Amino acid sequence: MSALAADTALIFRRYARQTLRSRFQMLFGILMPLLYLLFFGPLLTGLPLGSRGSSWQVLVPGLLLQLALFGASFAGFGIIIEKNLGVMERMRVTPVSRTALLLGRALRDTLLFVGQSVLLVLVALPMGLRAPLPGVLLGFVFVALLALALASLSYTLAFRARTPQEFGPVVNAVTMPSMLLSGLMLPMALAPGWLDTLSHFMPLRYFADAVRDGYTGHYATAAMLYGLLAAVALAALALAAGARVIRRTEA
Repeated sequence: MSALAADTALIFRRYARQTLRSRFQMLFGILMPLLYLLFFGPLLTGLPLGSRGSSWQVLVPGLLLQLALFGASFAGFGIIIEKNLGVMERMRVTPVSRTALLLGRALRDTLLFVGQSVLLVLVALPMGLRAPLPGVLLGFVFVALLALALASLSYTLAFRARTPQEFGPVVNAVTMPSMLLSGLMLPMALAPGWLDTLSHFMPLRYFADAVRDGYTGHYATAAMLYGLLAAVALAALALAAGARVIRRTEA
């Protein structure tokens, strides 16, 4: 386990340095949620959204999860580029743990998206967001777990894909329905019954409900319990699947 931790820290530092050298990468990922916050958020002010709390307590949790959804889901493009350049092949002949090759990258992505989430919340505060600090911190935990899970799944897919043309359409086919059916932009309480029922098959729905409960100061709720269970289960399954694939797949 100590060897795995050391190898993971080594891989994490390598890719963290790359990210820190690219300010464009750090800021560009938050652009779309920030635009929704600035130009879509004011439209919801005062509207009955069928959920507890203000419109900002509904919208901001969804934008945080949207940030992790789209950012982490496309993280695998980096693996494909490295495979084509021969970087992955050179890494795989080193004694570094194969699991660390996945975990170090995924942890870098997790830290990146949590940092972007903090920035998004800070921008939302002067716009009218009011939420208890424990709820905001819980929101960051959900972002971290979602980013860790989706980045791991993205890298898993990237190890299987040979070209970006194979990778991109699959990710798009998953992320767009996930966003639309999980109520990230608006609560599914506004949806017709059949659509609300369908949304319960999307794990991200439980993330959104839990974070919104946290932002309104409600912690001991069924939504919070289901959200935590879904988050931990998804992260664990994604890491296990990714570790298995990276050990078996030739770069």
